[in-house]
Amino acid sequence: MPSFSSATINPSRLPSGGLALFDTHCHLDLPQLAPQQQEHWRDAKQAGVQALLIPAVSATAWPGLLQLRATEPAWQIALGIHPWWAAQHSLQQVTQLADLLEQHRGQVAAVGEIGLDFALDSDTFELQQQLFSAQLTLANRLDLPVILHHRKSQVQLLAELKRQRFTAGGILHAFSGSYAQGMAFIEQGFKLGIGGTITYDRAEKTRKAVSKLPLAALVLETDAPAMPLSGFQGQINTPAQLLRVFAALCSLRSEPAAVIASQLWQNSLAALKLQGCGRLA
Repeated sequence: MPSFSSATINPSRLPSGGLALFDTHCHLDLPQLAPQQQEHWRDAKQAGVQALLIPAVSATAWPGLLQLRATEPAWQIALGIHPWWAAQHSLQQVTQLADLLEQHRGQVAAVGEIGLDFALDSDTFELQQQLFSAQLTLANRLDLPVILHHRKSQVQLLAELKRQRFTAGGILHAFSGSYAQGMAFIEQGFKLGIGGTITYDRAEKTRKAVSKLPLAALVLETDAPAMPLSGFQGQINTPAQLLRVFAALCSLRSEPAAVIASQLWQNSLAALKLQGCGRLA
């Protein structure tokens, strides 16, 4: 398998005539990025990023994200409750979320970031599961894709998707598993979010899986300001780093870079149901 250094990008592997990359997971509203939001967006565009999705982590973020959505057509948003913030919420907030999604139809691309994180304290598990189940039900009813967070919870996520017969699809954020684990979510209609993990040589299992998984099932993400790439540990991640993630993916695939870039863009639009709807300028 080809090796890749995140500090070096080989221009010969990148398409000529510019890029159109979509960062499908970037927390541009969090304090580490928000003060220089426009500067980060400028740098990202110079690196070929033409659109991004900003997922919420808590109910307090929802009003601000709706305002952001109105300021920049290329910024899509997702509204939801992240499992890390579960303890600060109740099912009442899911009712509020339902009202917001109804009021702002066409402005919210997905429900997220939602999911299960069983690396947290076990006393949060019950509330996490209640909130996840309720938000998944809501997304299914409104035919909105979901942005799924997972840690030590892929089995439980798949079980709930199947139990609810979830059909709206979405993105499994921060894919870091095997080929079989990736295919299990692809078979449920999901795309896999590919980020900085693949820039680490130690991530052999994931790099091998990403080299073989269907290109039509992959999307790019940074998870900025988190998940710094290899060579950038300890630094704040930014959406401009998506170009390095793309270059890393190209080093793992056999297709020409231009083909990869085009397919990733189409995959992102499909995952978020943006194709042909005029919601992405």
